[in-house]
Amino acid sequence: MYKRILVIVLFSVLVPVAAFAQDISFTILYNNVPHNEELTTAWGFSCLIEGLEKTILFDTGGDGEILLSNMEKLKVDPQKIDVVVISHIHWDHRGGLLSLLDKNHEVTVYLPASLPQDFKEKVGRKGAKVVSVHNPVKICKSVYTTGELSGFAGWIKEQTLVIDTKKGLMVVTGCAHPGVVNIVRRAQRLLKKEKVYLVLGGFHLLAYSEPQVKRIIKDLKAIGVEKVGPSHCTGGKPIELFRETWKENFFDLGCGARLGNAESPKVK
Repeated sequence: MYKRILVIVLFSVLVPVAAFAQDISFTILYNNVPHNEELTTAWGFSCLIEGLEKTILFDTGGDGEILLSNMEKLKVDPQKIDVVVISHIHWDHRGGLLSLLDKNHEVTVYLPASLPQDFKEKVGRKGAKVVSVHNPVKICKSVYTTGELSGFAGWIKEQTLVIDTKKGLMVVTGCAHPGVVNIVRRAQRLLKKEKVYLVLGGFHLLAYSEPQVKRIIKDLKAIGVEKVGPSHCTGGKPIELFRETWKENFFDLGCGARLGNAESPKVK
């Protein structure tokens, strides 16, 4: 019997310890953007977040075998994960979840309420605690999900992770279907804080024209976003435009990159 499903109302260098309010690190376990040639790159996204009250895996990529292989090479122990957050329905963000649960089912999995019921039940049958999220939820100390936001004419519901630090808000996106500017503004309203220290993940700008991307960049600058790490579905040209704008405050976040205070793992 699976546990009862509960429905409740994102490189090349390490950032110095002084750059973060806490000992937080982000490790990119799965990405179509290359970084570490020892890892397998494939379309999708997964980011491990350490140094908080709980160790959080945000998204699981599209293939469980690739995810687990990359984790092994990066010396990431699945047993140390406490929480898994899935951003949205697309398989390149949730496809590795069931394989991960075969290695560690003692986790709480936060799934968008809009995901199919049969998928939620499969996750529950693996032994995980399933939390179905529609409205904003506090995951642990200083960590929140925005709850489901609408994108693509309303049919894709996506949640984003927000970490509240003394340096400002850190926002981790899956694909940002609801629009990265909208997501950041939602995070500000949710936490009632204006300062945004870091936004990383997929920004979904592949099909956007250069003027459109520049407008989004202008809006994020106006909001006051201090550092960015666009990757995954952001697109090559948009990523370069972000790099040109943020300069030393831009981070490459390809597969295997690490941002934060922890020492980069040595790949076998």
